[in-house]
Amino acid sequence: MNKFVKIAIALVICLTVGYSASLVTRPSIETWYVTLEKPVFNPPNWIFMPVWTILYILMAVAAALVWDKIKEQTEEVKKALLFFIIQLILNAIWSYLFFGLKNPMLALIEIALLWLMIYETYLKFVKINKISGYLLIPYLAWVGFATVLNASIWWLNK
Repeated sequence: MNKFVKIAIALVICLTVGYSASLVTRPSIETWYVTLEKPVFNPPNWIFMPVWTILYILMAVAAALVWDKIKEQTEEVKKALLFFIIQLILNAIWSYLFFGLKNPMLALIEIALLWLMIYETYLKFVKINKISGYLLIPYLAWVGFATVLNASIWWLNK
């Protein structure tokens, strides 16, 4: 399987996770989320979809570049991709906790775990393919920002 097929498969997986998370998110955006107090640095709602789409694309390319090294570094690649899958699952769970259950505190605990898992994935990816690691930096930064935003929303609405 060539690199482009791996990228396509990773894109389908990542974008499917993003789409499934949006199914939980969308109904709450117009009902529950609008009623919450938000900090002054809260971005407009329209920004989230394009940002997440770009991040899912970067994640997919990063995962495919690591996957492409499986023959040379089998064990390291398997472990790195396991961490990638775990963080991807945690990514989807956050939307369910925050928007589905409408529980910012539980979502805050989970997003802290998510950020740590992304960081560990970054450390594993960068050892296998530097570019794949670098592609995760915007994701790390955005989830860091989302953590602060989540904490602020929880604090303002507790």
